[in-house]
Amino acid sequence: MAQVQYFGTGRRKNSTARVILTPGSGKITINGKDITEYMPFSYLYVVIKQPLQVTDTMDAYDIRVNVQGGGFTGQAGAIRHGIARALLNVDPDFRSPLKSAGLLTRDPRMKERKKPGLKKARKASQFSKR
Repeated sequence: MAQVQYFGTGRRKNSTARVILTPGSGKITINGKDITEYMPFSYLYVVIKQPLQVTDTMDAYDIRVNVQGGGFTGQAGAIRHGIARALLNVDPDFRSPLKSAGLLTRDPRMKERKKPGLKKARKASQFSKR
């Protein structure tokens, strides 16, 4: 008998996360490593587990994640988005709690592009009168 799997793709900043939920004990594996081994900051664990808390499925699913691009915060946001989308495939009734918590919306904020003549997107060299 094949194991039931639920898929979800999440994005945030420059990160993309492919999430696979399988019924299990609540183990989270990111890029082949345990969550505590991969993510350096404990506050990011809270961000990642948010969709599970909202839907009361904390220890119901094992989560395998393949994430690339961006930094740790962007990756954590992408994983959160992916888990929320995968939970929709598990049970469509999860839509209203996830939506009211704002977990289904892709965060549109991106790094602003660098403009010519400036050091960064908006940082310019100090103005000199003479």
